[in-house]
Amino acid sequence: MAIDLQLTDGSTLAISEIVRVVPNKRLVCKAVWNHTHVYAKLFIGANAKRYAQRDKRGVQALVEVNIATPDLLYAGNAGLNEVLIFKAIEPSKNAEALYQQLNTTQEKEARLNLMLKLTAIVAQLHRADLQQTDLYFKNFLIKAETVYAIDGDGIQPFSPLFKQRQKHRNLAIFFSKIDVLDSAWIDDCYAHYCKLIGAKYSVSDYANVYNLTQKLRQKAASAYADKKVFRTCTDVKVTQTFEQYTAFASDFDAVDLTVRQLDVALNDAENRLKSGNTCTVGKSIVAKQNVVIKRYNIKNIWHGLKLSVSQSRAAKSWANAHRLTILNIATAKPLALIETRFGWLRWRAYFLSEYIHVPDIAEFFAQADDVLIKEKVAHETAVLFYKLNLLQISHGDCKASNIKIVDGKPVLIDLDSMQAHQCNWWFEKKHIKDLKRFMQNWASDPEISAIFKQAFVQVYDEIEDYQFATILERAKIA
Repeated sequence: MAIDLQLTDGSTLAISEIVRVVPNKRLVCKAVWNHTHVYAKLFIGANAKRYAQRDKRGVQALVEVNIATPDLLYAGNAGLNEVLIFKAIEPSKNAEALYQQLNTTQEKEARLNLMLKLTAIVAQLHRADLQQTDLYFKNFLIKAETVYAIDGDGIQPFSPLFKQRQKHRNLAIFFSKIDVLDSAWIDDCYAHYCKLIGAKYSVSDYANVYNLTQKLRQKAASAYADKKVFRTCTDVKVTQTFEQYTAFASDFDAVDLTVRQLDVALNDAENRLKSGNTCTVGKSIVAKQNVVIKRYNIKNIWHGLKLSVSQSRAAKSWANAHRLTILNIATAKPLALIETRFGWLRWRAYFLSEYIHVPDIAEFFAQADDVLIKEKVAHETAVLFYKLNLLQISHGDCKASNIKIVDGKPVLIDLDSMQAHQCNWWFEKKHIKDLKRFMQNWASDPEISAIFKQAFVQVYDEIEDYQFATILERAKIA
């Protein structure tokens, strides 16, 4: 796309790409202004001026405390819109993308160093009694050895009351963005933070920050998966009428899709993957993408009445797919949720996700000849279960067909029985049930069973120190 926007000073902002949309608030665009590559924020809506001024104040606060941030080149208007123009930091990488990229064993040290650099920025803000209220890694850019803080809108002063408690909470929010498998490094980052702000390291304070980090991670995942993706936001477009509720991924261009089209696709026996009383599954091409369609059927009037007042299984799949995504666990990308309704009463529901055309884990092991490859995949699978353990998430149906192998790593599908737990005792019971069901897949294959048992023992013993120490014994794996 190419759009020329006339600014009130007479200059032209040549927009080449819209990189982010915050509905009814702002657009972030890649552009050229005065022959310079820039990023522009266009603030829209009734509160445009207030949001623009708040963002500008945040940028000025960063500059005052000597935290690197992209130069603010222009602050003004374009018609009814407020505009802020920032110099592009090139070449640079979003810290979130870089963190995800540094995921091999050889890159662990670089990943820890990145975390320490970001921790230093948080410490520098806290020394100045400032906080970034939107503490996502994507709000930092990395160029060579320099870390740039972006998004001045989130820079706010701490309240004079309970300042220390607020700092610990803000730090825990930052730590909650770290992958749960890297939680062991929170101690290093906290010690680094204490050194930089001139505070004495306290085991008690660290324990409080660590425990708060785990709670905030679960809370953030729940807020996103159980609430945010059910309304229009950056990632999702939602429409609702008396007869239908729809939620589409923002980059899934199928808003004209109808229930009738989905039913026609599912009636095609050639592309049907599963037929059942309560669920029909098929594959099709929608909006030029290969998708899996799951229709949750109504068996009879009594079944329908029961389901009409509870969350649909399609909605649970939609929520859980987003939950796994935000927690960095691989799953098929959720594309759409469609519920037919009569007012607030739900009826038939559909869940669409990307179609992953790869073997499931049983097919993969049946086809693989190299023992080393089998051991590597078994290790990655054990890491997946261990990660679910740390996050207190149970899958509910760990048969082989619900785990696909993509590039040597497991991808979880069929998420309508998945649960996020608050009660440790109940979660342990569910996790052990998941482990037992998974090992049943190999009951008739002692060789593969032994490979998985070895992988589980290595992963759980290697990473876990104290919590859930008897899980593998109770699951009859160790």
